[in-house]
Amino acid sequence: MKKIFFSLLLGLGLVHGTAMAQGDAAAGKDKSMLCAGCHGATGKNPSPIYPDLAGQHAQYIVKQLKAFKSGERTDPVMAPMAANLSEQDMEDLAAYFASQSRTAAQSQDTATTATASAPVTVATKPTFVADAAAGKTLYENGDESRELGACIGCHGKEGHSEVLIYPNLFKQYPEYIEKQLRAFKDGSRIDVVMNKFAGVLTEEEIKNIGAYFANPEAMASIKAKHVAKASVSSEAVNAGKAKAGVCASCHGADGNSMVAMYPKLAGQSSEYLVKQLTEFKNGTRKDPVMAGMAAALSAQDIQDLASYFSAQKMTDGVKEVNELGKALYLGGDKKRGITACVACHGINGKGMAKAGFPAVANQHVDYLKGQLVKFKSLARANDNNAIMRSTTKKVTEQEMQALAEYMSSL
Repeated sequence: MKKIFFSLLLGLGLVHGTAMAQGDAAAGKDKSMLCAGCHGATGKNPSPIYPDLAGQHAQYIVKQLKAFKSGERTDPVMAPMAANLSEQDMEDLAAYFASQSRTAAQSQDTATTATASAPVTVATKPTFVADAAAGKTLYENGDESRELGACIGCHGKEGHSEVLIYPNLFKQYPEYIEKQLRAFKDGSRIDVVMNKFAGVLTEEEIKNIGAYFANPEAMASIKAKHVAKASVSSEAVNAGKAKAGVCASCHGADGNSMVAMYPKLAGQSSEYLVKQLTEFKNGTRKDPVMAGMAAALSAQDIQDLASYFSAQKMTDGVKEVNELGKALYLGGDKKRGITACVACHGINGKGMAKAGFPAVANQHVDYLKGQLVKFKSLARANDNNAIMRSTTKKVTEQEMQALAEYMSSL
C-alpha cells in the first residue's frame, strides 16, 4: 500500500473513535499481500519514502485506514486501497502488523546513523550537518522560549509511544519523519497541535529531529538541554488580577477554590485556561454558569485572566496515595484499551501545556472525578481527538474515584 499512513508519523490524527482493534493476526497476514509491495511482507519496508508498520499500534492503524476510506485522509493510492476494506479487514491487518517486531524495522547498516561525535550529513544540502543532539533536545524538551512543545509526552522516550492513538516513531525512517514534519509545517497535512508545533520549526530543526531518529539509542547518554521560558510579564498578571474579582466567589481570589466541585485554577497553564474560557464562550464546552461568565470576555480579558491564574501557586491536594489510582495512572490497562494517564498528564501531573493537556496534580478530588464522569457520559466533549471520552469509556466509577484521589495527591 503506497504511503500507507502519512499519519503513522507524528500525528495526533484527524480520526475519531478509539475502540481497540479486535483483529485476527493470522487472517491479517493473508490479507497483507496487498501491502507488501510498499511496506514489506512484515511491515518492515526497504524504502524510506514509505513508513514502517511493524510494531505500530493496532488501534492507530485501524484509525488511519478508516480515515483513508472515509476521505478524512487524502491519498490517491491509499484511498482506493482502503475503499475496498471492511472493518474486519482493517482490524486483521492492524493486528498482523502490530504483532511484528519493530526492533529490526530498519537496517542501521543502510540507514543514516547519528551519534554525538559524528552528526549526520544531509545529502540534499551538503553544507548543512544535522545535529542529532539538538534534535533530541527538541524532541524531549521542546523550546519554551518559542512556545514549542516537547514531543516526548505524546510519542514517548525514543519514540516508544504509550498512547494508543499516537504512533510509535522508534525505528521509523528519518526521511519519513522529516517529510511529515514538512507536511504539517506547510499545512498540506492538517492537525491542530502538529501544525502549531511544526509551524515554528526551521528546516534545520526538522533535519535535526530526523537525525535523532536515525539512531535514538546511540544518543541515550546525551542529556537534552533545557531552554527556559520567559516569565509572564507582571503587567499581564496585574491586568488579570484586576479582572479576576468576578471569578473569586467560585474559584477563590488566587484561583484556589474552597468548594471541591469547582476547579482550582492556580498554577494551571495559561494555554489550557485560554482554551477552556474560549470554548465556554463559543459553546464548545457546555456549562450554564460559565457560558454566561465567559460571554462578556474579550480575547484580551481571557489572556489576562489566564496569565494571572497561571502565575499563582496551587494549594496541596490529598496526602494519601491511592494505589489503584496510581496503577491506572502510570500503567493504564492495555487489555481494556485504557491509556495510561501519565502519557499526557506527566509523571508529576503537571500536564503538557503546548499539547493541550492540563495539570491535574493537587486538584480537588470531586472536580477530577466529576470531569471523568462527564467525559464518559459525553456530557463534556472538548477533549483533543476524543482521547478522554475513549479512555473513560471503560473506566469504572470506583476506578474514577481512585484516579481522582491519586491525581490530587501528586
